This record gives sequence, structure tokens and C-alpha cells, in this order.
Amino acid sequence: MTDHRLETPRTPSPADGGFEILARHGEKARAGVISTPHGEIATPAFVPVGTKATVKAVLPESMSDLGAQALLANAYHLYLQPGHDLVDEAGGLGAFMNWPGPTYTDSGGFQVMSLGAGFKKVLSSEFSGGESARTSSGEDDDVAEGKERLAHVDDDGVTFRSFINGDVHRFTPEISMQIQHGLGADIMFAFDELTTLMNSRRYQEQALERTRLWAIRCLAEHARLTAERTHRPYQQLWGVIQGAQYEDLRRQAARDLGAMDVEGWSFDGFGIGGALEKENLGTIVGWVTDELPEARPRHLLGISEVDDLFVAIAAGADTFDCVSPSRVARNSAVYTRSGRVNLTGARYRRQFAPIDESCDCYTCTHYTAAYVHHLFRAKEMLSSTLCTIHNERFVVRLVDQIRASLHSGDFEALREETTGAYYGSPR
Repeated sequence: MTDHRLETPRTPSPADGGFEILARHGEKARAGVISTPHGEIATPAFVPVGTKATVKAVLPESMSDLGAQALLANAYHLYLQPGHDLVDEAGGLGAFMNWPGPTYTDSGGFQVMSLGAGFKKVLSSEFSGGESARTSSGEDDDVAEGKERLAHVDDDGVTFRSFINGDVHRFTPEISMQIQHGLGADIMFAFDELTTLMNSRRYQEQALERTRLWAIRCLAEHARLTAERTHRPYQQLWGVIQGAQYEDLRRQAARDLGAMDVEGWSFDGFGIGGALEKENLGTIVGWVTDELPEARPRHLLGISEVDDLFVAIAAGADTFDCVSPSRVARNSAVYTRSGRVNLTGARYRRQFAPIDESCDCYTCTHYTAAYVHHLFRAKEMLSSTLCTIHNERFVVRLVDQIRASLHSGDFEALREETTGAYYGSPR
């Protein structure tokens, strides 16, 4: 078995499941390849979300056909149902869901925030009203209106109630690692505390230190489990950078986790997490990528909007995931070259043409917008399948085009053309 410990700082290589940079553009944008036991991921790449080991309404085979290189599942949900032990017995996440390619799992940290306070993780128009919007309650334990606090954070971990039956559970860094090793994803994330933009500066500092200490414990448990589970391929562990909207906290977190070493074990890559103000996305990602090791990949959690992808890639992010393409598809919203539209609108009743003439997805090459409009009006389940295929292909294809533009040197031209058509003016 290959030794994945980092005895001294070094550039990870494809031979041991690392990252290779193949092209660069501007100060920070780059294209490369992440190697895993289940295949390579050409970056930049969009990773569709299959929360419960499925992209809702779509076969795994369809996700492969539309060009998805990897899928991301949710450790919290799979822990509750069917259980990571069962997935492990099935041969791991990919075997369980009949997905032959690379897989990611998150750590459960997002659920700490969303269950804990009921606030959405957003790039965030609702939280972007300035300091008063962030701290309007004056309390760091505020909860969203109409929500019940289901999770409680302490320095050792998180206690929470299952949304399924109300049973009490406990996550610690060690338990998160045990769950993710059992799920068997190629890339997994360290357990972190995701704060909201409603939290005070003081609480952000406390949460960041807690996340740093949890990261040390994650590395130690990851090392133990890797040595114990020699019958399974090596799983990469990526640290998660928090720090909200504060430059000093973001940079400090990136330096801390980028240099972290626990008895020779270091992070294989990094996730950039947290609730972010959309208008500051590029700036915040840039702070983090300034400080992170150049030769390791960076994943930006929860991103899929057209302008955000260009901004984040220009700032040095490599991979992305987001549930939005499939979620909005089930509510009849689809992406087109000229913007997002709702297919239940009357204008589509007699549109005997594809949703988007420029799209090469299965839906657009086989069905008309009029037919999909009918499916939504008739409340037929096929509507969700066809629109999810379209939306996932739209985002996967866009990031594929961005990757090609980094190799060809046409990134800025593609950005101007794409955002101009989508939003009505370039961004």
C-alpha cells in the first residue's frame, strides 16, 4: 500500500491520489487533474450533489452520460439512513449506488449550522445587509423565525436530534471520520463548524479555533483508520477553511490548515466553506488561495451560479458542488443560455422546440419545452427527471467549457460572452 503520510512538505502526485496542475491563466486560475482510486477528475469541475446516494429523480447512469465526473453525498443523511456500516458492507458509496467514478462526502458540518439555527447557507442576499443584519438580535445563539434548535455545539463535538424520528445523536471529529471512512468516498472533508453571517466576530473567532482543533483530531483519526482499513483504497482527507467575511480569520485558517501536520499526516486538499456574501465571493476565495499550498486542490462548497463559477475559478478554486441545479429543476426552473426560466409559464405551452436550442443534453435532444411544460402542469414525475438532467448538464458543460478555455487562453472571452448572454450584460 502506498504511504500517504507527508514526512516533509511535498507536491502530491497522481501516483498517490494527488493533484497535478496542467494550465494556468491570470494570477490564480488553473486547470489540472485530481487522481483517485476510481478515476481522474479534470479540473475545474462541477460535482453534482447526490445527498442520499442519489441525485434526486435521475439514474446514476444518466449522470455519467451527461458528463459528471464525480458525485458528492451527504455523510449526515447517510449516517441516519441507511447507516454507514451498511454502505461499508455494500462495498462503499460508489458500489452501493452503482456509480463507478470518484465520490465525495461532506463531514456533516453544514448540518450543524442549518439544524442548529435554521438559517440557510447562502451566498447571501438575505444576510448581506451589513453589520446590523448580521447581529440584529445581539445573540450568537439566535435561531431563525419559526425554527427549533436541533443541534448544540460544544468544544468536543455536536449533539443533535434526528430530523427523521427525533433520536439524539452525537458527532465528534472522530465519529465524522469513522462515518466517512465507512462510506468509502474517494474525497472526504474534515469536521468543521459552519457559522452564519448572523454570528458576531467574537463567536466567529471561537468557532474558528474549534474547527482548527477538530481538524487536528480528524487527521489523527484519519491516520488510524487508514492504517486499520487496508482492505479499502486510500481516501483523501481535505481540511475546511472557515472564517466568514473576515480577511484575517480566513487567511489564518488557511495558513493553519495548510501547514497542519499530525505525526506526518497532512491534508490532501482543502474545502472553502461558510456562508458568504455573494458580492465578496471572489475576494474571500482569493484571500484563502493566497495562503493555501499551491500544489493541492481547493473545493468551493455550495456554488453553481454562472457568474459565481467564473469569479471563483479566477480566484483559484478547482472544484464545486451545489444542490441548486437539481432542486430548482424539481420546481420547473431551468437554465438556458439567455438566463433562468420557469417552464410552467404560458409561453412554453406551444414551444415545440427544445428548452435551449444550444443545449446538447438528453432532454433537449429528445423532448420539447411544450412537453415538459405539460408534465409539470399534469404533475408527472418525469418532469423532475428531464429538468434535472438538463440543469446538471448545463452546469457540468459550462465548467467543462471554462476548463477548456484555461487550456486555450480564452477564459476572459468565454466569461464575457457567457455572462453577457445569461445576465444581459457581462459580469
